[in-house]
Amino acid sequence: MHVNVVRAVGLFVGAGVFVVAVGWLAAGTQGLQFAGALVVCAGVLVYLFGESLALRAMRAHPVGEIERPELYRIVRELATAARQPMPRLYLSPIRSPNAFATGGSPRRAALCCTTGLLRSLDERQLRGVIAHELAHIRAHDTLISSVAATLTATITALTAVALLLPLGESEETDVPNLLSGLMMVVLAPLAAVIVYFGVGRQREFRADERAAELTGDPEGLADALLRLEKDSRDFPLPQGRVLLAAAHLMTTNPFPDGLGRLFAAHPPVHERVARLRALRGKWDLGH
Repeated sequence: MHVNVVRAVGLFVGAGVFVVAVGWLAAGTQGLQFAGALVVCAGVLVYLFGESLALRAMRAHPVGEIERPELYRIVRELATAARQPMPRLYLSPIRSPNAFATGGSPRRAALCCTTGLLRSLDERQLRGVIAHELAHIRAHDTLISSVAATLTATITALTAVALLLPLGESEETDVPNLLSGLMMVVLAPLAAVIVYFGVGRQREFRADERAAELTGDPEGLADALLRLEKDSRDFPLPQGRVLLAAAHLMTTNPFPDGLGRLFAAHPPVHERVARLRALRGKWDLGH
């Protein structure tokens, strides 16, 4: 069993135990029942929508070779070179430039690009970004990322309705009951913790390096990362709860400001660029 499969199971079980414990401490049996129901719902959501959550949030639709022959050609060439299955291709009609991969395994993987990405990057840069996402697919990063995204979306959605839940004993007070308060204070940071520890920043460095090896062009990906960082500020994504939950799936953090910083799972772009540019020197010395 692949290590990321084990990590995905561990992430879900760990998050579930924590949520149940918080529910019990906050409201006893009633909180325990509610938290248990939440964990069961999260499991159903992971099973049914884990692979499609980000695609739905980005309003992505499948595309074929006839619609986007250049994109299809690049993905097919790189997937063939990497000796992995060709992922299903999706296109998101969003101006903010980015890409992401999702799916439980390389054979079920999907790769999505935004129209902004195709508009912003030249072919050399685009090859670097696609190779980066293919590296995530090959390493089974997409499985744990999909689980983390679904759990995070579920938890952040809960915080939005926590204050409306009639779980307090008094109907006259305007002060939120203890359970609602704990949900607001604890569960939102928990969502960020799930992303940070479940996904980890080292996977981005690994995917960058493998992408550079696949294309033989670390500068292409480095230039693409810098362009994505700039254009993401010019054309930011709306910070909706589901999009915040799926931000760690993207090639670069689509939310450089505001609440998005809480859910940042990417290393700083300048660190990634420095590592990529150092690869060329290592390769030259190796020869």
